[in-house]
Amino acid sequence: MKWYRKLHWQIIIGMVLGLIYGIVAAKFQWIGFAKNWVVPFGDIFMNLLKLIAVPLVLTSLVAGVASLSDFKKLSRMGGKTIGLYITTTAIAVTIGLLVVNTINPGNRLPAETKDNLTKQFQANANAKAKGETVESAKARGPLQPLVDMVPDNFFGSASSNRNMLQLVFVALLIGIALVQVNSEHRQPVLTLFEGLQAVVIKLVNMIMLMAPIGVFALIAKTITTLAVGEEGQTDLAQIGAILGALGYYCIAVIIGLLLHICVVYLGLLKLWTPLKIVQFFKAVGPAQLLAFSTSSSGATLPVTMRQCREKLGTSRETTSFVVPLGATINMDGTALYQAVAAVFIAQASGIPLDMGAQVTIVLTAVLASIGTAAVPGAGIIMLVIILEAVGVPGEGIALILGVDRILDMLRTTTNVTGDAAVCAVIAHSEKQLHPPNE
Repeated sequence: MKWYRKLHWQIIIGMVLGLIYGIVAAKFQWIGFAKNWVVPFGDIFMNLLKLIAVPLVLTSLVAGVASLSDFKKLSRMGGKTIGLYITTTAIAVTIGLLVVNTINPGNRLPAETKDNLTKQFQANANAKAKGETVESAKARGPLQPLVDMVPDNFFGSASSNRNMLQLVFVALLIGIALVQVNSEHRQPVLTLFEGLQAVVIKLVNMIMLMAPIGVFALIAKTITTLAVGEEGQTDLAQIGAILGALGYYCIAVIIGLLLHICVVYLGLLKLWTPLKIVQFFKAVGPAQLLAFSTSSSGATLPVTMRQCREKLGTSRETTSFVVPLGATINMDGTALYQAVAAVFIAQASGIPLDMGAQVTIVLTAVLASIGTAAVPGAGIIMLVIILEAVGVPGEGIALILGVDRILDMLRTTTNVTGDAAVCAVIAHSEKQLHPPNE
């Protein structure tokens, strides 16, 4: 396959062409043409991403949880594995929030650019603030977030992406209920959800084929909005400032991923396994390289399992349970990136995120990561979910889509590294870790 046929290269080309077109359109005052004939394609792409979010989360979560039909048999191993995966994901999101709030990449945009973005997304900000008076905020008790998470109407929670946390709760509830019914009744329902999940993943692939055009239109919209000064002249300094802030955003994501690998994963290995760090990285190296090149922990799954069994010395029973489960629910790198991206877009859009909003990011990112399909591009859809949950406009992803591919490669590598590290920890706790060199 020629390089220009690969989707990530097409997205990068779309971003560059959108940047060039936006500058030219602003320079020659083609704003009206861009608004009428270019921008709508970006809106269509955004609507498609939002359209697929609800069915993706619902089918993935229900199918993922309900497929654990042997949960009782492996209750001890399953409890430790799921608990460890969820804990590391929560830590990853927290690390991401700490890094992005320290570096503040969105605040590095010039004031004029931020003001333009704020005006552009003011309607979304107002919608978020609607009805949230100081008095009503004070009336909310400490457990109100838990109350808000439990819907009183399933169809109501599924009708808006802003209610995604409620949908995640319902999906988990359905999945847990399916695990507990007998196989005669569970299997037809599970087969239905697995079939729907396969259809939804195919839809994701189809939607991502439009990504180059959508990115072109979204970038063109952003540039034509931000790069025109008060007198209608193109301000190249504004564009340079946007690219500079984007560089700081990438640095924040990379620092967060490195911290998570070095502190969390290597800490787990040093504390709870006899494995040496060099031995671990030599064993999982091939899986990491494949994850980096494919951006899919699902596609890397067979290699990850082989390397864990043959090079780390984990038993077949442990590997067959822990690693596939990790490919389904362990999305630490993705969750960390989503936290950084959400705060960056909020900062760039001039939308403040208080502590409550950032706690919502942690909860939504952790729960949504369980439903993130192990395919390229699914992280972007989950990011839209998180943005909607905290009232940040999803259109802001136009700022980050151009660099998403390289970050996708890095966060997938982090995900696969986490799968292998947790597998080693669980195997050692079950006395099923036998490194070849011992």
